[in-house]
Amino acid sequence: MLELLEMLAIGFIVGMTGALVPGPMLFTTIDTSLKRGWQAGPEIFIGHAALEFLVCIFVIYGIASISENTVMAISILGGATLIIFGILTIRNAKGAASSMHKHDTVSTSPILAGIVTSASNPFFWLWWLAAGSALVLKGLEISLFAAALFVIGHWMADLSYFTLVSISFSRGKRLMSPKVYERVLMSCGLFLVLFGSWFIVGA
Repeated sequence: MLELLEMLAIGFIVGMTGALVPGPMLFTTIDTSLKRGWQAGPEIFIGHAALEFLVCIFVIYGIASISENTVMAISILGGATLIIFGILTIRNAKGAASSMHKHDTVSTSPILAGIVTSASNPFFWLWWLAAGSALVLKGLEISLFAAALFVIGHWMADLSYFTLVSISFSRGKRLMSPKVYERVLMSCGLFLVLFGSWFIVGA
């Protein structure tokens, strides 16, 4: 029983340390929560978790390594995707600011955004196919349930953090002037462009 609780705790702690590091998913959560409300965080998490679930299945079935060429391809394609997302966010910032008290029903699905920002981030793949896979396999040494508890703990950390972020920014939106709102959106777009460029240069 203690081993099971330990795997749950490890999953939560490791997940929280990863969630707290600023990355594309964080800035997309801020951007989307300002446009769609607090539900953006949980919805983005669903897309992120769906991709992680597939990765865990691959790990369990023995795919726990990734070639340098694959990492390079992910970095280039993912970086380009983030740059496009960032540019669109910057371009739409002014229009969004003019209708800042209305929910944006045209913007990208938050679930899809969660999948894209995770899949386009090479560090997501490197972490899961290195540290993440090692911890899942450690759980499997105890039982499949223990490995599942590690993943559940990881998801609890992600869900709680990104929900908190989306609630904070969706409520903070009421205190923002249109100009401040526009600048926040443009900053999120700029960060996505910078992350995308960094991934491509790193490749």
